[in-house]
Amino acid sequence: MGVDPSAEVHPSAVIEDGAVVGPGCRIGPFCMIGARVTLGEEVEVKSHAVVTGLTAIGDGTVIYPFASIGEIPQDLKFAGEETRLIVGKRNRIREGVTMNTGTAGGGGITEVGDDGLFMAYSHVAHDCRVGDRVIMANGAALAGHCRIGDDVIIGGLSGIHQWVRIGRGAIIGAVTMVTNDVIPHGLVQAPRGQLDGLNLVGLKRKGVARSDITALRAAYQMLAQGEGAFQDRARRLADETDSAYVREVVEFILAESDRSFLTPG
Repeated sequence: MGVDPSAEVHPSAVIEDGAVVGPGCRIGPFCMIGARVTLGEEVEVKSHAVVTGLTAIGDGTVIYPFASIGEIPQDLKFAGEETRLIVGKRNRIREGVTMNTGTAGGGGITEVGDDGLFMAYSHVAHDCRVGDRVIMANGAALAGHCRIGDDVIIGGLSGIHQWVRIGRGAIIGAVTMVTNDVIPHGLVQAPRGQLDGLNLVGLKRKGVARSDITALRAAYQMLAQGEGAFQDRARRLADETDSAYVREVVEFILAESDRSFLTPG
C-alpha cells in the first residue's frame, strides 16, 4: 500500500516502512508517521506532529503541530501488548493533543468517533470510547476507560475520572472534576462536579421538540425529589413516559456501570 502518489509529503517528514498514507493526504515538515499507522483519504498532519502505534486515522481529519497520537498508554500495568487507537473522520485535533492506544485489561482499543474538536493540550487516555461531535476544550482530560456519548462538550481544564460515563448531549463546565456518571443532556459545573440541571441550551440548539424538553424537565424533577433510591425513581419514570429522550436517560441510569451517579441537588 505505502504512500499514495497523490499525497503531499514534506521532504523532512519521516514515514516509516509499512505506513499507509491515503489519497490526498498532506504531511507537513518534521512529522513522524509510524510503521503501523493508516491514514485515510485527505488526512492532514501539520508540522512536528507524531502519529505512531497501531493507529488508524479517518478521512478528512486534521492533526495540528506537536500532537502525539497513538503512543502507548500512560498505565503502569501496560506490558507492551499490541493495542490500537481508532480515530474517525473529520476530526480536528489541535496543538499538543495526546491520544493513547488501549490496554489488554480495557479491551485493547481506544476509539474516537467522527467530527470531534479536540482543542489544544486535551487528552484521551487508554481504552476510552468517545462518540461523534464531541468537543473537548483546552486542557480537558479523560482518564482511562471513560465512555463519552455523542454531542458532549467538556470545558477547559476539566478532568473526567477513570471509568466515568457521560451521556449523550451533556455539558461539563470549565475547571470541573467529574468523578461519577453524568446522565444524558445533564449540565455539570462547580470544581467538584455537581449535576446542576439540564443542557437546555444544547437541546434547543438541536431543535428538540418542546414536548420532549418539557418531559425531560419533569423527569429531572422526579429524579431530584422523588421517593426511593435514584435507580428506583428511574424505574418509575420508565413506566410513566412516552418521551424517547426520557427513556434514554432511564436506560443510561439502569445500565451497568463501574461508577455511581452525579444526582440532582
